[in-house]
Amino acid sequence: MTIDHGRATDDGLRILARMLDLNHLNPPQRQAVQHTEGPLLILAGAGSGKTRVITYRLAYLLLHKRVPAQQLLAVTFTNKAAQEMQERLRRLAGAPAQKATISTFHALGVRILRQQAQHLGYRKNFVIYDQHDQLALVREIVKERALDFAGHNAFALLGRISSAKNNAEPPDKFAQQSNPEEMLFGDLYEHYLQRTRNCNAVDFDDILLLATHLLENHPDIRRFYQEQFRYLMVDEYQDTNSLQYRFISLLLGGHRNLCVVGDDDQAIYSWRGANPEIILQFEQHFAGARVIKLEQNYRSTQIILHAANTVIKNNLRRKAKELWSARNGGQLIKILKAENENDEAEQVMSAITTKKLLDPKI
Repeated sequence: MTIDHGRATDDGLRILARMLDLNHLNPPQRQAVQHTEGPLLILAGAGSGKTRVITYRLAYLLLHKRVPAQQLLAVTFTNKAAQEMQERLRRLAGAPAQKATISTFHALGVRILRQQAQHLGYRKNFVIYDQHDQLALVREIVKERALDFAGHNAFALLGRISSAKNNAEPPDKFAQQSNPEEMLFGDLYEHYLQRTRNCNAVDFDDILLLATHLLENHPDIRRFYQEQFRYLMVDEYQDTNSLQYRFISLLLGGHRNLCVVGDDDQAIYSWRGANPEIILQFEQHFAGARVIKLEQNYRSTQIILHAANTVIKNNLRRKAKELWSARNGGQLIKILKAENENDEAEQVMSAITTKKLLDPKI
């Protein structure tokens, strides 16, 4: 007996597609899942079920639109988030989901570099330096070259190197300064780059820098990945920095199938390079983009959301949204006054301990 594997696979996909019940989603969530072509911004308020929407959308592309799993790319910021997304997708779509790429930015960068390292002058077995390696190298260069950074330790100097890399600032920018300390830093920075390259090593900051440089300067390689990943999704888009935006933009081919999920009201990482303007200007960056707002909150009561909405609406630069909940009632909000963060933590711990003593079931 001959088995038609192609037909068996199609039958399996049809069965899984029927099992993917979009009635579990609210109307805006369903719209976001079913909008598959062209740029899409999903403004997902806190507790609005964004991970469910992302995984359902990937499953919908796989099972209903019959997009090959190898053409799906979802990018997030932490390994934990990527693993959770992968597990949820596997539960929804079964075996076909296994070949989809769900990754952090840096894991994707490493994957590309391992495949294409020779085009950048590295061998494919390059080493990734951790912080211990980086600090040891900084101290070694400072000692060997007798660089006098008064009041600056290796941690601070490494932080400056990281900042320079993420801002695409080359060593000669600092070497040409009239400020002696800037010139010293330029010397350190230049030798740091030379030493890592000579050792066939990269650090964490190099990963996206090199991957972006590769895509920018090698059109054939860029086209290869654009063809491979025809549907892109980015989670926590409000936390992206300028380099990550460039990286994703280079992966986006003429199909323009980019879906980003985020909430400008939750943009709290500008201190580490995140640029909230990237999500605020999505429609300017990608003409014809559709915007869908997920405003129903499943986590909090309406009392809490009303207070949050009242506070956040005073932000000068934000996309208008109004979170709401079907959970009416609930306890009134209490205002806690604390002297500092330690006092705040102690008061919260004391309140939790008291509640547990009064009700052990909590």
